[in-house]
Amino acid sequence: MRYLTQQFAVGALRRGNGIEQFLGPAEVDGAAAVRWVAVTPMDGRYTVSLHTVRDLDDDRFADLPLFPSLDPVDEDYVGQGRELAGSPDEEAAMTLAERLTGATRDRWVNFGVAGEEYLDLVRSRRSRPSAI
Repeated sequence: MRYLTQQFAVGALRRGNGIEQFLGPAEVDGAAAVRWVAVTPMDGRYTVSLHTVRDLDDDRFADLPLFPSLDPVDEDYVGQGRELAGSPDEEAAMTLAERLTGATRDRWVNFGVAGEEYLDLVRSRRSRPSAI
């Protein structure tokens, strides 16, 4: 199973490991994009960051932080995303992330796994029958 229970998500954060959630496709100034949110432990607090990158539509490459950013704030620090909020408490940080981005409690994954959901998205596009 890919998704973390709340207990496992909080445990990962307490151990110093980030969690993330794939938010799906988006459009930025006419360009196809995808977004994900991350909660990352940093200096005794938990940072919530939103990532918006170009949708490469490639089912062989899922390292989302390496995709070209479509957020000018992220341009200088590739892979860092736009910091939205922070909290000294793990569960409060998750709640902030959910409130600010539309993430849901039951879809958090370990850091690095959101790319697998991106691959699912790309493959689902290819498996759909084309309209005639």
